[in-house]
Amino acid sequence: KQLSIKEQLSKEQLYEDQTGNKWDRRHKLDIYKELKKNNNEITVSFHPKYFVNKNHSTIPFPLSGLSNSETIHCNENGYYFIYNSDRFGFNNPDIEWEKDEIDYLLIGDSFAFGDCVNSPHDIASNLRNLSGKNVLNLSYSGNGPLIQYATLKEFLPKKVKKILWIYNDGNDLENLEDELKNKILLNYLNEEKFTQSLKKKQVLSDKIGKKIIDSEIEQKINFPMLKFLKIYHTRALILTPKKAPLGEFKKIMKLSKKLSENNNIELYFIYLPSFEVINSKNLQ
Repeated sequence: KQLSIKEQLSKEQLYEDQTGNKWDRRHKLDIYKELKKNNNEITVSFHPKYFVNKNHSTIPFPLSGLSNSETIHCNENGYYFIYNSDRFGFNNPDIEWEKDEIDYLLIGDSFAFGDCVNSPHDIASNLRNLSGKNVLNLSYSGNGPLIQYATLKEFLPKKVKKILWIYNDGNDLENLEDELKNKILLNYLNEEKFTQSLKKKQVLSDKIGKKIIDSEIEQKINFPMLKFLKIYHTRALILTPKKAPLGEFKKIMKLSKKLSENNNIELYFIYLPSFEVINSKNLQ
């Protein structure tokens, strides 16, 4: 299900009435070209899911975006969400990596990442402001459980108190179904000691990402693997696959629990129900 034209127009009108600003109807490619005039280093986000869809089979398989970059991400609220990525390409103030201890580490997909919501209104920023604690966000849009576990394996800092695994019932199992088709990602599931040592390969990961972005710009096809149309973000409406890979999901959670315990970290599983579940009369 997608937002109807009428519903979308109502959302745009509400935004303009409440803010006094016009809804930004520019294409992502247009705003990229405009901002690049004053900042040659500005970039756009690309997602690990892109490599799943392309069946990327060589190391490194990037699990984040470009590092240390002003990054244009998406627009579903009338303005473009632009953030400064950290040293490993995640949506964090880079100083978080310098902290002696991380109180809360977030792992999830677009909800946890903070899609289309500028700081300080995303989950991680709110958690930092409300708790006064150190918060590191390793989430990324489009990630499913296997990429999320792989991200923990690759980027987990030495001292973390709590991991908040934010599970999206709307599409996480569907994403996992795709991830299980990738040979590199399967290594994380089947070989407990497997690692790509991505912390040491960020320069190479950035090189791969820049090549992808430059190629899409040259083809002038408006970042098809990157774009986030306003109606696209009705993401909780995506149905769970008919044959959900529950066995693999359980194994991933067991591996994540073991990883946490081995590092003396408390693991919390946060369940975000899909629209169908919330709207169901059977909700308990």
